[in-house]
Amino acid sequence: MNLREFAWLLLLAGLWGPSFLFIKLAIHEVPPVTVAALRVSLATLPLFLLLKWQGKKLPRDRQIWKHFFVVGLFNHAIPFTMFNWGELFVDSALAAILNGTTPLFTIFFAHWLTGDDRLSRRKLAGSLVGFLGLAVIVGPALFAGASGSGMGIIAVTLPAVCYGFSIVYMRNHLRGLPALVGPTAQLLAASVIMIPVALLFDDPVGLPLPGGPAIAAILALAFLGTSLAFIVFYRLMETVQASSLSMVTYLVPLFGVALGVAILGERIDWNAYLGCALILVGIMIVNGVLRRPRGGFSSGFRRAG
Repeated sequence: MNLREFAWLLLLAGLWGPSFLFIKLAIHEVPPVTVAALRVSLATLPLFLLLKWQGKKLPRDRQIWKHFFVVGLFNHAIPFTMFNWGELFVDSALAAILNGTTPLFTIFFAHWLTGDDRLSRRKLAGSLVGFLGLAVIVGPALFAGASGSGMGIIAVTLPAVCYGFSIVYMRNHLRGLPALVGPTAQLLAASVIMIPVALLFDDPVGLPLPGGPAIAAILALAFLGTSLAFIVFYRLMETVQASSLSMVTYLVPLFGVALGVAILGERIDWNAYLGCALILVGIMIVNGVLRRPRGGFSSGFRRAG
């Protein structure tokens, strides 16, 4: 990865990382389901217009749209709703940390749902370290009997499970599509799912008009954290190897934690810092960044390719 590509990677992390802050600002005035519905529906528009400008069209095959709806549900509708609801009870910084567990869940789904991505000793060792970090974060809230906080932690962890499944599902069923066709169709499918759900549960038409900060946060979630992030992500996919692109997993929680602490004044307990460190170490072991040549794991960095 050269310096220019690394700058694009930082941009991607800089688009995804603040999403947890924007969620916190939005849900103060707008119900969580409505925020999710607005996010996916607004984010669909610029991607659709960009596809039209490029002369591309969305597929018409019914079977592939079934796959788009599955991914729209597990990659957008459920995760966005769970993040929004969970952040009613937990800090945005903690939500960013727990989002970083996505690669750990991905490797388990890949083991069971693919034939060429099995669970090796290295992946198992990294997963155990990562899940130990998850236990360090979740355990104190659950054992302390803080039901609201505990449910919030579970809620903001569930998206990582959904992302892990959807990544493997997309690999199995949605490979080979032109750039941006997949995400545009997924967001459109998620909009079809979420708009009726929001109308049913939140009655957004009858809600008072939110203030400027909430409106700005929703627009930022849709256009920066979703539309533009997808454009940057697929641009990177064309030039950067998957092992290098996975580095964004390490950067997003750092952005989320820094913004939550600096802007919202959130305080992170010691167990969250320790858990975050264990999760990052686990992901680095899974990706081969931390290798075990002869004795224990060493910090020898692997060259991409």
